[in-house]
Amino acid sequence: MANQDYVSRAPVKKKKNTRNGKKPTKNTNTMPLKAKLISVLLVFLIAGFSYGLWSLKTDPDTKTPLVVPVETAKDKKAANKANELPKPPKEKWTYVKDLASKEIEVGKYEVKEKGPYKMQCGSFRTQKQAETLKARIAFAGLEAQVKSVAGKNGTWTKVFLGPYPRKRLAEKDKHMLKRNNINGCQIWLWQ
Repeated sequence: MANQDYVSRAPVKKKKNTRNGKKPTKNTNTMPLKAKLISVLLVFLIAGFSYGLWSLKTDPDTKTPLVVPVETAKDKKAANKANELPKPPKEKWTYVKDLASKEIEVGKYEVKEKGPYKMQCGSFRTQKQAETLKARIAFAGLEAQVKSVAGKNGTWTKVFLGPYPRKRLAEKDKHMLKRNNINGCQIWLWQ
């Protein structure tokens, strides 16, 4: 099949349908009813607006200027007195003066340290598990100790850090271990 150039060809005119072989009749009324109503309404609105402006221009009430009354000195003083705030009332209570002159007595107390703290991070049956946890703690940047303890249920190998002089230091290291995914550490008094 040969290529056809559809762009350069002229468009084909469609034939209009005819009934009973008659030619269709053309509408002489080309403007729809809505457009006619809108145009008539627009003409009325413009005419009404123009009439309103003309009536304002010719009205005698709009031609006279407004007279502003002149204020006298007495009126200004009365206005200033009305704008002033009244004097504050006298206090019925004396607690405001009492608080200004009152002294607070502070009791003396001492913070008693309970003693050194240790942080235990694990208790295992085998030495190998304890050494693995100790290595993980070392990679976190802290030094742990491993100690074997004989109890009623057998021998346990404990991994702990410390001694810490204050509990706050132990909490700081505990948070560092949590950031390195080592959880379950407990802080106790050193015994």
